Amino acid sequence: MVDQLVIGSIFASVVGFMIIYAFFVMKNVRKVLPDGDGNSNGKPSSVTTKTICINGECTSADDADIIIVGAGVAGAALAHTLGKDGRRVLVIERDLTEPDRIVGELLQPGGYLKLMELGLEDCVEDIDAQRVFGYALFKDGKNTRLSYPLEKFHADVAGRSFHNGRFIQKMREKASLLPNVQLKQGTVSSLLEDNGTIKGVMYKNKNSEMMKAYAPLTIVCDGCFSNLRRSLCNPQVDVPSCFVGLILEKCELPYENHGHVVLADPSPILFYRISSTEIRCLVDVPGQKIPSISNGDLSNYLKTVVAPQIPVEMKDAFVATIDKGNMRTMANRSMPAVPHPTPGALLMGDAFNMRHPLTGGGMTVALSDIVVLRNLLMPLHDLHDSYTLCKYLESFYTLRKPVASTINTLAGALYKVFCASGDEARQEMREACFEYLCLGGVFSNGPLSLLSGLNPRPLSLVVHFFAVAIYGVGRLLLPFPSPKRMWIGARLISVSIASFSFRALGMGHVITPNSYVTSSITPTGNGVPHVITC
Repeated sequence: MVDQLVIGSIFASVVGFMIIYAFFVMKNVRKVLPDGDGNSNGKPSSVTTKTICINGECTSADDADIIIVGAGVAGAALAHTLGKDGRRVLVIERDLTEPDRIVGELLQPGGYLKLMELGLEDCVEDIDAQRVFGYALFKDGKNTRLSYPLEKFHADVAGRSFHNGRFIQKMREKASLLPNVQLKQGTVSSLLEDNGTIKGVMYKNKNSEMMKAYAPLTIVCDGCFSNLRRSLCNPQVDVPSCFVGLILEKCELPYENHGHVVLADPSPILFYRISSTEIRCLVDVPGQKIPSISNGDLSNYLKTVVAPQIPVEMKDAFVATIDKGNMRTMANRSMPAVPHPTPGALLMGDAFNMRHPLTGGGMTVALSDIVVLRNLLMPLHDLHDSYTLCKYLESFYTLRKPVASTINTLAGALYKVFCASGDEARQEMREACFEYLCLGGVFSNGPLSLLSGLNPRPLSLVVHFFAVAIYGVGRLLLPFPSPKRMWIGARLISVSIASFSFRALGMGHVITPNSYVTSSITPTGNGVPHVITC
């Protein structure tokens, strides 16, 4: 009897221990088990406040994994992306009310694909966004329609045009729904540095109180007017032209669901829908100064120089908008990416890299950069490992180049080609570009796939750009060459080379079929990413 009691007690103890052990194991597993979105079932920890000491100074500050300065297109999309990966993200934005801009309103199909990849495609819903399927070009009474090569993509893939502010607010709202993402209104005045490493930021909150926030990684996305970029890059800002922005109402586009580019004199004019009732018009004015608005010079310029070159379907609405005085202006900035790799910090968006907005490629570059950065950071569980983090971030600048350099170079080259000029060689190049695109087929599909971000291959850009130059020389020499035409042809080739930025594409290196880099990375033995070329 005693033996049975002992055995029974031992058996009961073992069973009880196993039940308790299983209970605690399953409880812990549930905390870390990822759900369908890759998040843990337990709520991710939110941004906290704690006391931090640096250089003998202790302060109460926000504590996060990542600080994002700016909540525009790049900042808001990045906040949602990193928050969805479980990072504690603090976003500091100068003004959280809806922005009102005249650019950032056209998202190319390549950018929409990146938006889908980030799970943000619903941000173009319920904002009256318009689908864009290509472009229409107008020159000297002639026009042609060019369609994006979308045959191999899902039916939903197309460009989108919209009010920039509505799009940004949708992304901000989606990011703020994540419990580990916090949006704060404040103005960042400086980066906090300790022994060459960025530790966080100093900012003034909406109550005008100076605050500090700390994180192992600070990402600066505060736009084209960034006051922080000088410590993280060598800014070389150029202003080739200005835009005059108008919104036309009660008129139709000659080709609906297409962007319209008028190759006017002296420079291009853009039209595209931003809602079901509004058409955005952007008049490019070369140089850094525009005619005065206050004394009527700008209105007179638009009516006498620009209006006669506009398609007849939109001319009356264009003049009516001018008469109402509804005009806004902005400088078109371009800035190559020349970073100073800095431990603990990274530049993104227009704070880091800008191109002429003629091709509408800015948002595509920004979203592509976010995809690259997300994939780089995904294997890094501890962002406090400053050495490994710094190496990963250095590879970001290499991995972003195929998309960014192709779109940047195309924007700069097209703007130069599309502007009128008194130089015969430049005029021939402009005419050759228009006729080359009018050929259709591969002659338009190739350039449109580059412009749309669907095929960001630097080599393809080089091939098509110089194919246009050769086509232009052929036009000059056929059917009968003359010494003057041969001279203009030689100068046309020279103009093509001058208009094309090889440095922007290949950082000064010769471009070969193997010189562009894929976004594939593998860890080396020390955990540092190794870039794979193909």
